[in-house]
Amino acid sequence: MPDSRELDLVLFGATGFTGGLTAEYLARTAPTGLRWALVGRSRDKLERVRARLVRVDPALADLPLLEADATDAAGLADLAARTKVVVTTVGPYLQHGEPLVRACAEAGTDYVDLTGEPEFVDRMYVAHHATAARTGARIVHACGFDSIPHDLGALYTVQQLRASGAVAMRGVVRASGMVSGGTFHSAIGAFARAKQMSEALKARRRAEPRPEGRSSRAVAGKPHRDKALGLWLLPMPTIDPQVVARSGAALEAYGPEFRYSHFAGTKTLRYAAGGALGVSAIGLAAQVRPLRNALLGRIKQGEGPDESRRARSWFTVDFVAESEGRSIHTRVSGGDPGYSETAKMLAESALCLVLDELPATAGCVTTAQAMGDALIARLVAAGLTFEVVA
Repeated sequence: MPDSRELDLVLFGATGFTGGLTAEYLARTAPTGLRWALVGRSRDKLERVRARLVRVDPALADLPLLEADATDAAGLADLAARTKVVVTTVGPYLQHGEPLVRACAEAGTDYVDLTGEPEFVDRMYVAHHATAARTGARIVHACGFDSIPHDLGALYTVQQLRASGAVAMRGVVRASGMVSGGTFHSAIGAFARAKQMSEALKARRRAEPRPEGRSSRAVAGKPHRDKALGLWLLPMPTIDPQVVARSGAALEAYGPEFRYSHFAGTKTLRYAAGGALGVSAIGLAAQVRPLRNALLGRIKQGEGPDESRRARSWFTVDFVAESEGRSIHTRVSGGDPGYSETAKMLAESALCLVLDELPATAGCVTTAQAMGDALIARLVAAGLTFEVVA
C-alpha cells in the first residue's frame, strides 16, 4: 500500500483489557518510525491508555488518539481511509464488527481481528470478500489464540512433512489459563445461534469456489485415546478446524487431499469425560435466555487476570500428520493463551501486514494465506515455539 496514507496502523478498542495489552505490546516492540494511533469511543479513556504507554516509552506522549464508534459508518470509512491496517479488539464481532469490515474492504485497507465466531467470519466472506478482493484489502480474521497457533502450526507441519500424497492431520490443544471474556461471550453466542451459524456456513459454501484438483476438509473426530501422544482426546467445537481447512484449500503445500481434526487433550479419562459434560452443559444452557445471561455474567468482557496469573499460564498445540506411511509430530507452544499471547499474535499480525514482504493476496483470507512464513518467523522471534518433536 502506498505511503500516502497518514498512518500505518490503528488499534480500535484500545481501552478494553485485551486492547490495552495489545497497545502495551506495540509500545514495547513497534519499530521506530511506525505511524500508529489508538482508537476508541472515549477520549478520556484513550488518554489514560496513552499515559500507561508513556511509562513504557516516553516518546509516545504524542501518540495520536482518534475517536470512533463501531456503529458510525461515516466515521469508520474516514478511519479506514487514513491507515494501512486496522486492528480491532471490539467484540462480540457478530454484534459490532461488520461496519468496520465493510469500511476496510471498500477502502482497500488491511484488517485483523480476534474473532472466534464462525457465523461472523462466514457472513463477512459472503458480504465483503468480493469487494476486498477488488480493492486489494486483506481481511484476516482470528488473529489470536483463535486461530494462529492452529493455522500456522498446521502450515509448519505440512512444510516439514513435505508430502506429495494425501495428508491426515490432527491438532491437540492443552492449556493452563483463563479464557478471555470476549472469547467466552462469543462462544456462548455461537452455542445460542446454532441454526444461524449453519445457515451462514451454507451461504459461504455456495459463494466460495473450491480448489481445482485438490480437496481440503475439517473432519469431526471422536473421543478416543491417542497412543502417539498418550492423551485422551475430546473434539473441540471451535472455529480453528474451519480456518485450517480453508488454508489447506488455498495452499498447495497441504497436498492434493488434506483432512484435519481438532481436539482438546487430557492425561486422564476422568478429565476428558468431565470436559465433554461441561461443554454439553454450557451448550444446553446457552439455549435458555435466563441461563445464558447467568453464564455471561460470570466472566465479564473487558476484564482479565493480573500479570502474575498470566505469567503462570501456558499452552501447547501438538500436531500429528500422516501421509503415505510417514508421520511427523510437531508442536506450537507459548505462554498465557487467552490474553498475553493473544495480544502478541494480534500485534505481530498487524506489523507483518505493514512491514513484511508477503504473498499477493486479497479478500477474506487466513493467516497462513496472507502471512504464512513471515508471521511464523515473527512469532518465533517474539518467544513462541514451533518445533518438530518426532
